[in-house]
Amino acid sequence: MASVSIARLQCEHYLLPLGIGESRPRLSWRFDGDVQDWTQTAFDIRLTDLQRTQDNVEEHHHVSDQSVMVPWPSSRALSSGDRVMVEVRSHGSDGDITAWTQLEIEAGLLNPAAWSAAPITCEAQPIDQPRRPFRTAASFEAPARLSSARLYITALGLYEAHINGVRIGDEYLAPGWTSYHHRLVYRTFDVTDKVAPGKLNVLGSWVGEGWYTGRLAFRGGVRNNYGQRPALIAQLVIDGKIVLSTDATWKWSYGPLLTSELLNGEVYDTRLADGAWCMPEKFSSVAWSPVKVLEMPSTSLESTQAPPVRVIEEITPVDIITTPSGKVVVDFGQNFAGIVRILGEPPTISDELTLRHAEVLEHGELGTRPLRLAAATDRIILGGGKVSGYEPKFTSHGFRYVEVTGWPGITTADLVGLVTHTAMERTGHFSCSHPLLNRLHKNVVYSTISNTISVPTDCPQRDERLGWTGDVQVFAPTMNFLFDTSGFLRGWLRDLYFDQVKLDGNVPVTIPDILDAFHNQRLAIWGDVSVITPYDVFVSSADVDILRDQHASAALWLEKGVVRNPETGLWDPDQLQLGNWLAPKAPPDAPGDAPTDPVLVADAYLVHTTRVMSRISEQIGKGTRHERRVMSDTQTALALLIQFGLYPDSNPELLRSFSARLAQLVERDNWKVATGFAGTPIILHALERADQLHHAYRMLQSRDCPSWLSPVLLGATTVWERWDSMLGDGSINPGEMTSFNHYALGSVASFLHSVVGGLSPASPGWQEVYVRPRPGGTITSARTSFLSPYGKVECAWEIVGDRLEVDVQIPPNAQARIELPGLSKRVGSGRRHFSGPWSKDTRFPPKARRSRMAPCPATIGRHESLEVGSVPKLRHAMM
Repeated sequence: MASVSIARLQCEHYLLPLGIGESRPRLSWRFDGDVQDWTQTAFDIRLTDLQRTQDNVEEHHHVSDQSVMVPWPSSRALSSGDRVMVEVRSHGSDGDITAWTQLEIEAGLLNPAAWSAAPITCEAQPIDQPRRPFRTAASFEAPARLSSARLYITALGLYEAHINGVRIGDEYLAPGWTSYHHRLVYRTFDVTDKVAPGKLNVLGSWVGEGWYTGRLAFRGGVRNNYGQRPALIAQLVIDGKIVLSTDATWKWSYGPLLTSELLNGEVYDTRLADGAWCMPEKFSSVAWSPVKVLEMPSTSLESTQAPPVRVIEEITPVDIITTPSGKVVVDFGQNFAGIVRILGEPPTISDELTLRHAEVLEHGELGTRPLRLAAATDRIILGGGKVSGYEPKFTSHGFRYVEVTGWPGITTADLVGLVTHTAMERTGHFSCSHPLLNRLHKNVVYSTISNTISVPTDCPQRDERLGWTGDVQVFAPTMNFLFDTSGFLRGWLRDLYFDQVKLDGNVPVTIPDILDAFHNQRLAIWGDVSVITPYDVFVSSADVDILRDQHASAALWLEKGVVRNPETGLWDPDQLQLGNWLAPKAPPDAPGDAPTDPVLVADAYLVHTTRVMSRISEQIGKGTRHERRVMSDTQTALALLIQFGLYPDSNPELLRSFSARLAQLVERDNWKVATGFAGTPIILHALERADQLHHAYRMLQSRDCPSWLSPVLLGATTVWERWDSMLGDGSINPGEMTSFNHYALGSVASFLHSVVGGLSPASPGWQEVYVRPRPGGTITSARTSFLSPYGKVECAWEIVGDRLEVDVQIPPNAQARIELPGLSKRVGSGRRHFSGPWSKDTRFPPKARRSRMAPCPATIGRHESLEVGSVPKLRHAMM
């Protein structure tokens, strides 16, 4: 038996390669096995055409160590509906050959001509009101014998499909949110076991407004962002023949859903329930009306590599609370995004059951003010059939608490919380000896889950829930460690480019773009997502096609999006910037009023973004660009300067001055966080790079607000938008913009993973791993793991007396650079133990000094000019 096995074979970034959108898909395989220094020397691929019985097998042998994103080996490309069995085995450096590993791949509808379906909808509804969800259905005779049935389906809006009364799939809010004017994604379902051969069958679907026509965004929001009429597009294919597709023969009717809105919630009338509407024996008894057929949208219909939104956890309530005013509130013990399923049966003495959602309690009552104009309320009108089993279809809420009206005597057994999120594979884990840091990391994970429902959002609860580009840009490295984001972010980045082209190069502040009022804003950090985030995804996945696909977007931002000063080539100083957004010292009602000059932040990011663009260009064989540098004197500015390397390499004394000054500023602020969007993701990394690790650990472990642990000590179970979203007296921050579930400030987890935990990629895709734990503070042990494209990477360390004990696991076909006190070496795959002398950093904990600090001689105030030695004046180019 081979010492190494292939743990998983994957096609592109699909979790299930059914209905893929590529005719020549790339293949990747992940290894398992504890063998030291094992590498792949060659591999075999066998392709079997499952639709042919003769001359249907191809075999290919390649002498290569490549196992990630291997090009399609066959000269024959896939056509719509083609099914191929792919088998792979690897030849190892130890002479063994792994067993064959199989994966069935099936192509979707690869060209527009393969679609015969048209969008169908119900009667016209008032365009200034929520659209009432409707049902649409048609019957069909299935052949007496069938071997394969596929449903290709999408919607202008949201759908939930059924065949013969059985729900198809387990997706929520399908097909998700895309830039509908440019891209509409469909899913492929295997419904073979749901079709009754030789009998009358019924295919039907609920259709809701969703993001297509529903109210989106703040200040009252806007409806009809993409169209005015939700519609279904579906096509059923049995054994290669189109049996049914949406057209004028279909019927529609309303049902028990009166409204189902993303922001406001759902209204369900039990008196109108008719659960048999999609059953063949009851189909003719429903009061159906003819559908309206719409024109096929000009948008591209494409398969998606992003996983669907699914329920990934069920949470049982932990308590029933009676508030000071006598309200009944169910506490789920965890803030999350999703919905509530009713398990029990409410008493018949009430006419209506109301579930009102919120993230926090304020002075014992449901804290709904942060929701602004999102009602986040589900109403069930009673008097009809049973309620048990009910859950809303086309809404989502961000909540920990649910205020229940109309159910006296409710218990924790009567409800369950359904956590929904784009079901990306979990890849990264971290734990350590510090319980509060473990809770902080768990909060980061839950905020990531909550804010990846179809698109990467800022928050899941209030009247916003938008794909703010700045949030995902600063958080992407952390998100890419915790989850395999490759398919999820790849689709979102495609939408970014489509919406960016529409604005002549400017990157919208949200993707998909619906905020017309922001179109004239060209913002550093937010727009830089077009360059930095594709590269971050590439580093975690080794998928160079992401760089190729997004190169035009990145170039467009730097060439047309950035508004430059013609004299310096840096940002125009008159261009509005959000800068170091949400810095702790900014007033609650003015989150952009940060101490650091926003133009300095913009220029620092421009230098960094240009360097990243240079790396992208090198990867794909394009040209490179020049660089320019700037400086200032705040925590954020110095962190940017140090972390981005904005100083001349020929002057190491300058870096020492910057490092010392950053330490002074951190000490002056009593190790509280003084950074906003620009500085928070990198402040601890910059301190580590500046040889100020003792300051980094004291800041990480600080318990005084603003700090990462202060919300944890106040009971936070997710990451807050503001350090003081909840005040110490139990009051909610008075600012209009307060969320208790934002992942941006959770970017500190990248420090936990790479510095405390000691794991980071030394090459794209983690084929080479950097193992360098740097213990500090009061942490005495940590364990970090990452499921890389090659297999599981792990580092576990513990301080035992005066020894540092480290266990490392590197997957087959990968290697590592080990950097420990007194040890620096390269190793191959396998498990290894390292032990070495350990001495505590005597600088920890750093003590506050009372002496007055002089400003760093190489830094400047917020609006001053600078000329020190070889350092040019602020905003002038330096090569």
